[in-house]
Amino acid sequence: MRALHRFRGDSHLPTELEGLRRLALNLQWAWHEPSRQLFESIDPAQWAAVGHDPVQLLERVSTGRWTDLAADAVFRSQLTDRLHELDNAVHGARWFQLRDQSPLNLVAYFSPEFGLTETLAQYSGGLGVLAGDHLKAASDLGVPLVAVGLLYRNGYFRQSFSADGWQQEHFPAQDPSGLAMVPTGVQISLEVGGEHVAVSIWRVDVGRTPLYLLDTDVEGNTADARGITDRLYGGDVEHRLRQEIVLGIGGVRALRAMGLRPEVFHTNEGHAGFLSLERLREHVANGFALTDAVEAVRAGGVFTTHTPVPAGIDRFPVELMQKYFAGFAAQLGITVEQMMTFGLRADEDDPRFNMAVMSLRLAGRANAVAKLHGEVSREMFQGLWPDVPVEEVPIGSVTNGVHAHTWVAPRIADLLGSGVHPIWDGADAAVWDAAHKLDDREVWAARNAGRSEFVGTVRARLGRDVLDPEALTIGFARRFATYKRATLLLSQPERLAAILGASDRPVQFVFAGKAHPADEPGKQMIQAIEQFGRTNQAYGRFIFFPDYDMAIARSMYAGCDVWLNNPRRPLEACGTSGMKAALNGALNCSILDGWWDEAYDGRNGWAIDSFEGQGDLAWRDRMEAESLFHLLETEIVPTFFDRHDGLPTRWLEAVKHGWATIGPVFTASRMVREYVTDMYEPAADRGNRLAGDSGAAARQLAAFKARVVAAWPQVRVTMPAPEPPDDDDRRRVSAAISLGGLHADEVTAELLHGPLGIDDQIQEPTVVPLTIEADGESWRVTADFVARLGGPYGCTVRVIPRHPDQSHPLELGRIAWATR
Repeated sequence: MRALHRFRGDSHLPTELEGLRRLALNLQWAWHEPSRQLFESIDPAQWAAVGHDPVQLLERVSTGRWTDLAADAVFRSQLTDRLHELDNAVHGARWFQLRDQSPLNLVAYFSPEFGLTETLAQYSGGLGVLAGDHLKAASDLGVPLVAVGLLYRNGYFRQSFSADGWQQEHFPAQDPSGLAMVPTGVQISLEVGGEHVAVSIWRVDVGRTPLYLLDTDVEGNTADARGITDRLYGGDVEHRLRQEIVLGIGGVRALRAMGLRPEVFHTNEGHAGFLSLERLREHVANGFALTDAVEAVRAGGVFTTHTPVPAGIDRFPVELMQKYFAGFAAQLGITVEQMMTFGLRADEDDPRFNMAVMSLRLAGRANAVAKLHGEVSREMFQGLWPDVPVEEVPIGSVTNGVHAHTWVAPRIADLLGSGVHPIWDGADAAVWDAAHKLDDREVWAARNAGRSEFVGTVRARLGRDVLDPEALTIGFARRFATYKRATLLLSQPERLAAILGASDRPVQFVFAGKAHPADEPGKQMIQAIEQFGRTNQAYGRFIFFPDYDMAIARSMYAGCDVWLNNPRRPLEACGTSGMKAALNGALNCSILDGWWDEAYDGRNGWAIDSFEGQGDLAWRDRMEAESLFHLLETEIVPTFFDRHDGLPTRWLEAVKHGWATIGPVFTASRMVREYVTDMYEPAADRGNRLAGDSGAAARQLAAFKARVVAAWPQVRVTMPAPEPPDDDDRRRVSAAISLGGLHADEVTAELLHGPLGIDDQIQEPTVVPLTIEADGESWRVTADFVARLGGPYGCTVRVIPRHPDQSHPLELGRIAWATR
């Protein structure tokens, strides 16, 4: 057999150009266009050949070329400028440093995937890309944040098709030494199912934000242990559990090994939720009682849920938890059965450990990723707080945003920089209003150029003369799951064929995305699209663009005129791809789901009618397909081809209005600022207080909660009907309160009044805090109010527990409502 000895050669950079290596190893180049231009100028052909990967480029350039560049004073000057810009990005004062003093010193952000650049394939879709955008925005804003993930040696799969259009998956191995990361030289060890597993830690620099990736492919580990971090979302449920143990428990230990002690731990979806158990173990090892440790951990915990359906949550059976956590539970001083209660719901007959439930229980602050998703999440998890009205369930929302300079094409960025503001990313609505004044011809030229380049990219990738650079181009790209309904257009093939066949108003569709390897229905949808695109009536104008990644996504956002999204509402948590397309000047045509529900204003795109609430899904799909085709036939296509002096003026008006309304809101800079002010800083403040002084405040809070739980069955509020209105329409209510041994300063009493809905519930109540006064052996509250509206109206009084160190007034889920 032929011997092959594998090794990596040295790029032999001249001393004068050593700074290129530092520039290549910080992913700031992924969103800093001058740095990308510098790398391209080294060797444009090789830059294209290596997929715009600076690390790979440095290994491909000839010695002669390096010699020429080392002697090129202009190139050396440009390199010096780029390095100064990198140093400023990493060390300069930014938004966070220029604010008043903050209690926040460091946030640890955990995610199972990070989409930072297509050259670092550690992501599968929206969750990972959102995480990558979060890190980039944190760097731009100067937010002190460190991230933790897993290093997948095979990453996510590459996609191709069989002869009949069936998705094929390929898992190419990745050599970390050839990626934009460096070994830290630090290893940790943890027990995984009775086996001690060594974990190496790699560092990826994302501007000023360090990302630590954990790798079990370590010499000395067994084959099973080395395979834990083999591929993203691969393997069975036990493999997933092993990965999540490494991510959560190993991630906390990795931070400690690196000398880092964050006050705030942000869990991006439940996959990393075991980090909270490890934090509990640390506190217990330091002498905390478990109940006190729970309060200390909760105070500094932030949990973001991305899941709109219960089926999307990781759940692990009791036997696996027993196998992997028996020893860990003993370190907490409890049994596995007791530990299981962190992840079980009393309102569900499901004995499996629920990662989202645990994350909600052990994080003091929780949020969904869009306003509508917040409503869905509060309803989905209300069972954890059964006495709390669904609208008050303690899950808020921070609507996602996208990292503008990653996703906006340079041509569009230049247009916005000259016509809106030099620093348009993060600017407010007043600044963005200037988009309305952009020159129509400049906007149209930029949009045409982006479409033409996209068509060229598709042709080059497919090796076929497809698409038309002048045609109305409609894009659909996302994970292929059944609820996203990628094949909705195929439900009326005759109408679709008529749209595709109109030579005077050419229209074309481009689809992209991957189905999970185990998702057969998702693969069937891809096959149906691929096969329809091969028919005579659709060939060349109905394309599936394979192997979707961040590079293809950027090209599509710049090249598509319309971004299509037609999930079943409300199953789309957010849908950030539509934001990226909009920032590039595309118009969204979408169901009012996720972010579009709060962004659409009737002038910045189109809304497909939604018929949720109907039990017959086939009927619902037909009705929503009808709405989509009606929009295409009567509004979208006619508006695009309605030209005046060669310009689609009504279309361009919508594009500019889209920038003015979407640009100031749906960016990652707004999102991360909101996380800092609304989530991180309050969590840091409370976390420091409860964990400090040997946990004295945590003990007091735990004791208070125990007292409330014991006393609450005896808490009573008795309220007779309010007195008749006086001459000023004021009504007086009074209520007697029995506190079951609690003191008045341990509860809050509130009057709620407002119009009644059809279910006799107060709609959007006015809430008035009340003063509790002693009344002999009992307590009493009295208040006056005026009915805000005519018609059915109601009022009531309630009592809830109160403690200054609670993260949320209703976190205990206890409410005593008035009875007659």
